[in-house]
Amino acid sequence: MLAPIVHHLLRLVSERGRLRFTRISGSESEKRSHDPQTARALNMAFLICLAGNRHPDYARADNFLSQMKHSPRWSTTAAFYHSGIKRIQQEIDIACQQDDDFALRLKTLSDDVGRCEYLSPGVLPDRFWSVFFPEGSGILQESASRVAALRAKRRVSITELNADPIADPAREILFTSNILLTVPPDGRSSEHLPHELRSKIDRIASEPQLYWYDHPIPIGVVPQNNEVLYGLRGLNKALEFERRRGNASNRQNMTCLLSVSVTHDGLHDIGQEYIAEELARAGGFSNLNVFLVTEVATRQIIDELLAPAADRYLGRPDSEKLLAVFGVDGEYGRHYSFLKAMAVFWHILIDPQIRATFKIDLDQVFPQQDLTEQAQGSAFELFQTPLWGACGTDAEGKPVDLSMIAGALVNERDIHRSLFTPDVRYPDRPLSPDEYIFFSQLPQALSTEAEMMARYGIDDLDGHANCLQRIHVTGGTNGILIEALRRHRPFTPSFIGRAEDQAYIMSTITDSTPQLAYLHRAGLIMRHDKEAFAADAIQASFVGRLIGDYIRLLYYTAYAAELSDDLSGIKARLDPFTGCFITRIPITVTYLRFGLKAATFFLEGHPLDGVQFIRSGARRIARAIDFISGADSELKKRLAGERAGWDLYYDTLACVQRALDSDASFGLALKRRAQDIIRACKVS
Repeated sequence: MLAPIVHHLLRLVSERGRLRFTRISGSESEKRSHDPQTARALNMAFLICLAGNRHPDYARADNFLSQMKHSPRWSTTAAFYHSGIKRIQQEIDIACQQDDDFALRLKTLSDDVGRCEYLSPGVLPDRFWSVFFPEGSGILQESASRVAALRAKRRVSITELNADPIADPAREILFTSNILLTVPPDGRSSEHLPHELRSKIDRIASEPQLYWYDHPIPIGVVPQNNEVLYGLRGLNKALEFERRRGNASNRQNMTCLLSVSVTHDGLHDIGQEYIAEELARAGGFSNLNVFLVTEVATRQIIDELLAPAADRYLGRPDSEKLLAVFGVDGEYGRHYSFLKAMAVFWHILIDPQIRATFKIDLDQVFPQQDLTEQAQGSAFELFQTPLWGACGTDAEGKPVDLSMIAGALVNERDIHRSLFTPDVRYPDRPLSPDEYIFFSQLPQALSTEAEMMARYGIDDLDGHANCLQRIHVTGGTNGILIEALRRHRPFTPSFIGRAEDQAYIMSTITDSTPQLAYLHRAGLIMRHDKEAFAADAIQASFVGRLIGDYIRLLYYTAYAAELSDDLSGIKARLDPFTGCFITRIPITVTYLRFGLKAATFFLEGHPLDGVQFIRSGARRIARAIDFISGADSELKKRLAGERAGWDLYYDTLACVQRALDSDASFGLALKRRAQDIIRACKVS
């Protein structure tokens, strides 16, 4: 039933002339010169094979894929496509056997595409979405009612306010962010860096890339385009504003903890050196106490503090392997969990006055004047709410713990309109071919309007007796109380490389009641300035981010399935945006999106991007599929190990605190060593 649908979609990506399915021979340089032609042909052969033997080029396409599996240069890509055909067929068959409604929708679409021009101009693709992306169906036609329904779904009735809310944010909140470093785009470091550092960077540039981030900072970037300097400057000014309003002491600096993650292995040894050099050159930030934590420092914490404590207090001499979950190098999920969990370490061993942590992204700033004019309070004043840490009941009458807090974003180019301008909007453009299969911008725009832009005092939401909880959050502009960290122990698995912020709450979704939840803090909005100064870095990482988005769908679906046998129940709670990455047919959706998007690169005249997308995507997605496959998958084993690691982390710190409370000498020695390690991380 899938073949007629793909055949129909091919009309969007078919180019003039017949495809040439020819083997490339000759020297290696000659082979590389034919890369765009070969990549395009492999991708189109894959789509034609899915379209079935009624397609006039089916036999040649099938033969071409088989031949190219033996090509030294293209075997990995060809094998990825070839195995995808079988995987898709198997997945569709199973889905139809298990879900009669899905089977009916698939058959209806398959029958209809032979009779109707659903892809003709002006016709909505809801029929395609009904099969591949049901979260998108009807949103464009019913956006207002969908917003109202989602707000009703997220509504919380308050049963008990926090009797001891945050009162002094500068003193009580550990502000955190992550620094993502990469090599210079051309492999050459800036002349303004010391010679020895430049030599190290030049050597590291030849290493293979290990991780892909949204817009990492190229080492040596000019200061005006350096996110670290930009974000810290904004935070520095935010505290000055709060002091003028009487919300912070003139003697009180904010503590800012920055993790340093890298795309290449060699960079983690020079990350702190480079950033310290840049901060010193910028003159420092007088209102901030800045600490940089690299993988080197986290290994010190494990080897010299956590592992010895686990051995002494819990009888765990083998704890190093489990505790290795605590670190900063790797995918987004690893440093995201670290930055949250580090607040408990900080509270026990460094500064007991810290009661919460709040993460920002360094391309974001608090627009303090706009906040006071339109949100009726500065950033610090918005933190001081008894709703953060309150208890309540959700729309289903289940108890929730609002110990997390989430704000929102407004794009720099839009803030002149209003602070409450959604940073993601409903599309007003023609769809690209892959968006007939998956189009997350639709539910993202809906969720942004319904959750992030909600204002209290409107629509029977008063922000006192009732409020909203959030599922859709951003990587910056969210926080959690330390007491809740210790009780619920949330984490994002370290293999999650996209939307680590939204995956964070999933680890607690089947916990005993009350359920941990994000408070929607209306008006707590940061201005997102990434396009104003990081456009080149964003563009350079476009293909890598796009592939990461496909892997996100595979990992989210597999992760949710490990959390509960009731996949549909978890998905229903997380819908529409977070949940749209959980699907019954993840392999099918991923491959179809990939094939149609790859074809679009060539159709729109971007052959080099198409080659990079296909070659890199085939490797990364194939590894991701292997990672989630099987009853005893690597994902399942990693997840179990990481949950055990975080449990050991929190158990160990609880033992350390009890030792400190009783004035035990071993605990006091650990505390002194912890303070030494953190003192060495301070750069400002």
